Amino acid sequence: MLEGAFALLEAVERAVEAGPTRLASECGLPKTTAYRLLEQLADLGAVERCRGSYRVGLRMFSLGREWQPHPRLRSAAREPVRRLVEITGMTVGIAVLWRGETLMVEWSPGEAEQPAPLRAGTTWPWFTAAGKVLVAGGHPNPLLGPLPASWLQEAAAIRDRGAAFDREEVMSGVCCTAVPLLGADGAPVAALCVLTDPAHRLERLAEAARQTGRVISVGLRGRRTGN
Repeated sequence: MLEGAFALLEAVERAVEAGPTRLASECGLPKTTAYRLLEQLADLGAVERCRGSYRVGLRMFSLGREWQPHPRLRSAAREPVRRLVEITGMTVGIAVLWRGETLMVEWSPGEAEQPAPLRAGTTWPWFTAAGKVLVAGGHPNPLLGPLPASWLQEAAAIRDRGAAFDREEVMSGVCCTAVPLLGADGAPVAALCVLTDPAHRLERLAEAARQTGRVISVGLRGRRTGN
């Protein structure tokens, strides 16, 4: 039953709003089973009833906002990210790999015009700057599919400089640099990324991002820096 309930929640998320017949078909469930589970989810606040259809409920929104890839991430990143936005004027985000894609989990808008539509929960292909820095620093995710023949060389370069770049590879007019945020075992738990437009030098932004990433990584390990 839990598997069916989660399948229905994912179907509701994809559809934004849909009736029980469509949701049952998408999940491969009998309509009576789907309806019963949806009503139980509605009673719990996980979905909302809307003119015979269902949409994601407030309780799921509240629970989702509490999720983070590391228990210290929000507290460790809050002030360093604020300073990075202030210094660069750019939009700064924190992303993870999820189901073979780059998932934005936190973001702070800068003074400059936002170069891409951005909100928590936004996904892009894995080969964003954030995705590349995470794949380069960890084990290849089987959900990524075949990697480019040049990837081993590119991954080595990313590890050497401690940053990855995206020069309009994912979206025209959008460039990005990203650095890893490291946990206690030295493995990346998330990526810090700075979004900009082609007029700005990514190498300069990467240095500021690296400094911020080091401060956040120290916070993730539970230690304080000397300044």
